Amino acid sequence: MLIGVLLAINIIVCLGLIGVVLLQRSEGGALGMGGGNSGSFMTARGAGDLLTRITWILFSIFLVISLILTILTGRSNSGGSIVDRLDMQNLDSKTLNAPAAPIPGAPTPTAPATTAPADAQPGAIQAPTPQFNLPAAQAPAAPAPAASAPAEQPKP
Repeated sequence: MLIGVLLAINIIVCLGLIGVVLLQRSEGGALGMGGGNSGSFMTARGAGDLLTRITWILFSIFLVISLILTILTGRSNSGGSIVDRLDMQNLDSKTLNAPAAPIPGAPTPTAPATTAPADAQPGAIQAPTPQFNLPAAQAPAAPAPAASAPAEQPKP
């Protein structure tokens, strides 16, 4: 509960810190953007000092809460690392590199072809033939072999 409250406060402080930093005037002027009007809400120097103080205060609060959260979450864990929790004595090295067992009812993946078809030309890209899971009566006819020049397709 305490960690949740501190985390919420830390997020609010972080958002406030982002807002205050974005409100500050750039001193470098690297992007060619000028500052605001000096006769506005405060003098330019006074507004800069106020925003700088607010930035330092919010940063300090953010840092302290972050350190407290780190200490609390470190103590709330059971200690040790995940590797320490593994039972290394009962592991079988032969089963570690074995392929995964297929899931019943799942489609089996097909391996890609490693050799080019006999009629393929060097540099030519040949698309794979589509595979349908239709009954034999509804299966589409096999495509005709490709001729040297592309034939025109009849329009429906």
